[in-house]
Amino acid sequence: MATDVHAAAQFYATRGGAVAARLLREHLLAAWPDLTGQTLLGLGYTMPYLRAWRGSEARAAARIVAAIPAQLGLARWPPDGPGLVCAVEEGALPFPDLCFDRVLLVHGIESAENARAMLREIWRVLKDDGRVLVVAPNRSGLWAHAESTPFGQGQPYSPGQIGRLLARSLFRVERRQTALFVPPLQSRLVLKGARLWERAGCAAPRLAGVTITEATKDLYGAVPAGPKAQRRRVLAPAV
Repeated sequence: MATDVHAAAQFYATRGGAVAARLLREHLLAAWPDLTGQTLLGLGYTMPYLRAWRGSEARAAARIVAAIPAQLGLARWPPDGPGLVCAVEEGALPFPDLCFDRVLLVHGIESAENARAMLREIWRVLKDDGRVLVVAPNRSGLWAHAESTPFGQGQPYSPGQIGRLLARSLFRVERRQTALFVPPLQSRLVLKGARLWERAGCAAPRLAGVTITEATKDLYGAVPAGPKAQRRRVLAPAV
Protein backbone atom coordinates (compact mmCIF):
# COMPACT_ATOMS: atom_id res chain seq x y z
CA MET A 1 0.00 0.00 0.00
CA ALA A 2 1.31 3.45 -0.90
CA THR A 3 1.87 6.23 1.58
CA ASP A 4 -1.08 8.64 1.75
CA VAL A 5 -0.13 12.28 2.23
CA HIS A 6 -2.82 12.84 4.84
CA ALA A 7 -1.69 9.83 6.88
CA ALA A 8 1.92 10.99 6.52
CA ALA A 9 1.00 14.49 7.71
CA GLN A 10 -0.81 13.04 10.72
CA PHE A 11 2.22 10.91 11.59
CA TYR A 12 4.66 13.84 11.42
CA ALA A 13 2.32 15.84 13.66
CA THR A 14 2.82 13.27 16.45
CA ARG A 15 5.64 13.26 18.98
CA GLY A 16 7.22 10.20 17.38
CA GLY A 17 6.95 11.66 13.88
CA ALA A 18 8.61 14.89 14.96
CA VAL A 19 11.50 12.96 16.54
CA ALA A 20 11.94 10.80 13.42
CA ALA A 21 11.96 13.88 11.19
CA ARG A 22 14.52 15.64 13.38
CA LEU A 23 16.86 12.65 13.43
CA LEU A 24 16.67 12.17 9.67
CA ARG A 25 17.10 15.89 8.95
CA GLU A 26 20.37 15.78 10.87
CA HIS A 27 21.65 12.95 8.67
CA LEU A 28 20.50 14.69 5.49
CA LEU A 29 22.11 17.97 6.51
CA ALA A 30 25.35 16.12 7.26
CA ALA A 31 25.28 14.83 3.67
CA TRP A 32 24.31 18.17 2.13
CA PRO A 33 25.35 20.86 4.61
CA ASP A 34 25.18 23.80 2.19
CA LEU A 35 22.97 24.17 -0.89
CA THR A 36 23.56 27.89 -1.38
CA GLY A 37 22.65 28.92 -4.92
CA GLN A 38 21.43 25.44 -5.89
CA THR A 39 18.07 24.12 -7.04
CA LEU A 40 16.47 21.30 -5.04
CA LEU A 41 13.63 18.96 -5.96
CA GLY A 42 11.89 16.96 -3.26
CA LEU A 43 10.06 13.94 -4.68
CA GLY A 44 7.64 11.87 -2.60
CA TYR A 45 6.52 13.25 0.77
CA THR A 46 9.52 15.44 1.54
CA MET A 47 8.13 18.57 3.19
CA PRO A 48 9.30 17.69 6.74
CA TYR A 49 12.85 17.51 5.35
CA LEU A 50 13.00 20.26 2.73
CA ARG A 51 12.66 22.85 5.49
CA ALA A 52 16.29 22.13 6.39
CA TRP A 53 17.41 24.04 3.29
CA ARG A 54 14.71 26.70 3.21
CA GLY A 55 14.75 30.20 4.66
CA SER A 56 17.33 32.89 5.21
CA GLU A 57 20.09 30.62 6.52
CA ALA A 58 23.40 30.64 4.69
CA ARG A 59 22.89 27.01 3.63
CA ALA A 60 19.47 27.66 2.05
CA ALA A 61 18.86 26.50 -1.53
CA ALA A 62 18.10 29.12 -4.16
CA ARG A 63 14.95 27.32 -5.30
CA ILE A 64 12.97 24.41 -3.83
CA VAL A 65 10.15 22.45 -5.45
CA ALA A 66 8.20 19.67 -3.72
CA ALA A 67 6.67 17.15 -6.14
CA ILE A 68 4.19 14.53 -4.89
CA PRO A 69 3.31 11.52 -7.09
CA ALA A 70 -0.37 11.82 -7.93
CA GLN A 71 -1.30 8.47 -6.38
CA LEU A 72 -0.25 9.77 -2.95
CA GLY A 73 -2.64 12.73 -2.93
CA LEU A 74 -2.16 16.48 -2.50
CA ALA A 75 -0.76 18.65 0.26
CA ARG A 76 0.00 22.32 0.76
CA TRP A 77 3.47 23.54 1.75
CA PRO A 78 4.67 25.79 3.19
CA PRO A 79 1.70 26.88 5.30
CA ASP A 80 2.94 30.47 5.61
CA GLY A 81 3.63 31.44 2.01
CA PRO A 82 3.10 30.72 -1.69
CA GLY A 83 2.69 27.02 -2.40
CA LEU A 84 5.78 25.13 -3.57
CA VAL A 85 4.04 21.77 -4.10
CA CYS A 86 2.76 20.15 -7.28
CA ALA A 87 1.29 16.75 -8.09
CA VAL A 88 3.16 14.86 -10.79
CA GLU A 89 3.26 11.65 -12.77
CA GLU A 90 6.25 9.80 -11.33
CA GLY A 91 7.30 8.51 -14.76
CA ALA A 92 6.91 11.85 -16.55
CA LEU A 93 8.07 14.72 -14.34
CA PRO A 94 6.91 18.14 -15.64
CA PHE A 95 10.40 19.67 -15.60
CA PRO A 96 12.94 20.24 -18.38
CA ASP A 97 16.16 18.27 -18.72
CA LEU A 98 19.12 19.19 -16.52
CA CYS A 99 17.26 21.66 -14.32
CA PHE A 100 18.01 20.52 -10.72
CA ASP A 101 21.28 20.36 -8.80
CA ARG A 102 19.93 17.99 -6.14
CA VAL A 103 16.97 15.62 -5.76
CA LEU A 104 15.76 14.36 -2.38
CA LEU A 105 13.61 11.22 -2.55
CA VAL A 106 11.72 10.37 0.67
CA HIS A 107 8.52 8.30 0.93
CA GLY A 108 8.73 7.93 -2.81
CA ILE A 109 10.64 4.93 -4.08
CA GLU A 110 8.86 2.45 -1.80
CA SER A 111 5.50 3.76 -3.05
CA ALA A 112 6.45 3.99 -6.73
CA GLU A 113 4.38 2.12 -9.27
CA ASN A 114 7.56 1.79 -11.35
CA ALA A 115 10.71 2.58 -9.37
CA ARG A 116 13.04 2.39 -12.38
CA ALA A 117 10.88 4.78 -14.39
CA MET A 118 10.95 7.22 -11.48
CA LEU A 119 14.73 7.01 -11.21
CA ARG A 120 15.13 7.49 -14.97
CA GLU A 121 13.13 10.70 -14.68
CA ILE A 122 15.30 11.85 -11.77
CA TRP A 123 18.37 11.11 -13.95
CA ARG A 124 16.89 13.24 -16.73
CA VAL A 125 16.06 16.32 -14.64
CA LEU A 126 19.36 16.28 -12.72
CA LYS A 127 22.25 18.35 -14.01
CA ASP A 128 25.32 16.44 -15.14
CA ASP A 129 27.01 16.96 -11.78
CA GLY A 130 23.75 16.52 -9.87
CA ARG A 131 23.21 14.30 -6.84
CA VAL A 132 20.28 12.35 -5.46
CA LEU A 133 19.64 11.27 -1.88
CA VAL A 134 17.34 8.25 -1.58
CA VAL A 135 15.75 7.53 1.80
CA ALA A 136 13.98 4.17 1.89
CA PRO A 137 12.60 1.88 4.62
CA ASN A 138 15.18 -0.75 5.57
CA ARG A 139 13.84 -4.24 4.87
CA SER A 140 15.30 -5.74 8.07
CA GLY A 141 14.41 -2.83 10.36
CA LEU A 142 11.47 -2.40 12.72
CA TRP A 143 10.08 0.66 10.96
CA ALA A 144 9.35 -1.30 7.77
CA HIS A 145 6.83 -3.33 9.80
CA ALA A 146 5.21 -0.37 11.60
CA GLU A 147 2.11 0.13 9.46
CA SER A 148 1.04 3.14 11.52
CA THR A 149 3.94 5.13 10.01
CA PRO A 150 4.78 6.07 6.40
CA PHE A 151 7.91 3.90 6.65
CA GLY A 152 5.70 0.83 7.05
CA GLN A 153 3.96 1.33 3.71
CA GLY A 154 5.02 0.15 0.27
CA GLN A 155 8.13 -1.85 -0.67
CA PRO A 156 11.07 -1.81 1.79
CA TYR A 157 14.63 -2.23 0.51
CA SER A 158 17.97 -3.43 1.76
CA PRO A 159 20.99 -1.14 1.16
CA GLY A 160 22.22 -3.57 -1.50
CA GLN A 161 18.88 -3.55 -3.32
CA ILE A 162 18.84 0.25 -3.44
CA GLY A 163 22.41 0.27 -4.76
CA ARG A 164 21.62 -2.20 -7.53
CA LEU A 165 18.45 -0.34 -8.48
CA LEU A 166 20.38 2.92 -8.74
CA ALA A 167 23.14 1.27 -10.79
CA ARG A 168 20.58 -0.13 -13.24
CA SER A 169 19.16 3.38 -13.57
CA LEU A 170 22.56 4.88 -14.50
CA PHE A 171 23.57 6.26 -11.12
CA ARG A 172 26.84 5.74 -9.30
CA VAL A 173 26.52 5.22 -5.55
CA GLU A 174 28.82 7.55 -3.59
CA ARG A 175 27.72 6.98 -0.01
CA ARG A 176 25.56 4.61 2.02
CA GLN A 177 24.44 4.85 5.61
CA THR A 178 21.65 3.71 7.90
CA ALA A 179 19.61 5.75 10.36
CA LEU A 180 16.52 5.83 12.59
CA PHE A 181 17.32 3.24 15.25
CA VAL A 182 14.81 4.45 17.81
CA PRO A 183 11.86 1.98 17.95
CA PRO A 184 8.68 3.14 16.15
CA LEU A 185 6.82 3.89 19.38
CA GLN A 186 5.08 6.95 20.76
CA SER A 187 6.39 6.30 24.28
CA ARG A 188 7.72 9.51 25.83
CA LEU A 189 10.45 7.55 27.63
CA VAL A 190 11.66 5.86 24.43
CA LEU A 191 11.59 9.09 22.42
CA LYS A 192 13.44 10.98 25.12
CA GLY A 193 16.41 8.68 24.53
CA ALA A 194 16.23 8.90 20.72
CA ARG A 195 19.78 10.22 20.34
CA LEU A 196 21.13 7.40 22.50
CA TRP A 197 19.33 4.88 20.30
CA GLU A 198 20.82 6.55 17.24
CA ARG A 199 24.36 6.37 18.57
CA ALA A 200 24.01 2.79 19.81
CA GLY A 201 22.50 1.68 16.50
CA CYS A 202 25.84 1.99 14.73
CA ALA A 203 26.72 -1.40 16.23
CA ALA A 204 23.71 -3.08 14.56
CA PRO A 205 23.09 -1.43 11.17
CA ARG A 206 20.67 -4.16 10.08
CA LEU A 207 18.18 -2.85 12.67
CA ALA A 208 18.10 0.66 11.19
CA GLY A 209 14.73 2.05 10.22
CA VAL A 210 15.92 3.51 6.93
CA THR A 211 18.75 3.39 4.46
CA ILE A 212 20.17 6.64 3.06
CA THR A 213 21.98 6.40 -0.26
CA GLU A 214 23.65 9.26 -2.13
CA ALA A 215 24.37 8.81 -5.82
CA THR A 216 25.54 10.83 -8.83
CA LYS A 217 24.69 10.53 -12.50
CA ASP A 218 26.82 8.01 -14.35
CA LEU A 219 27.70 10.01 -17.45
CA TYR A 220 29.60 7.08 -18.96
CA GLY A 221 26.45 5.01 -19.23
CA ALA A 222 24.05 5.18 -22.13
CA VAL A 223 21.16 7.61 -22.00
CA PRO A 224 18.21 5.71 -20.49
CA ALA A 225 15.91 4.31 -23.16
CA GLY A 226 12.25 5.16 -22.92
CA PRO A 227 9.15 6.00 -24.90
CA LYS A 228 9.08 8.89 -27.31
CA ALA A 229 9.12 12.19 -25.44
CA GLN A 230 5.70 13.62 -24.75
CA ARG A 231 4.46 16.87 -23.37
CA ARG A 232 4.74 16.79 -19.58
CA ARG A 233 2.22 18.42 -17.34
CA VAL A 234 1.45 19.05 -13.68
CA LEU A 235 -1.64 17.05 -12.84
CA ALA A 236 -3.09 19.45 -10.31
CA PRO A 237 -1.77 22.40 -8.33
CA ALA A 238 -1.93 22.21 -4.55
CA VAL A 239 -4.41 24.66 -3.07
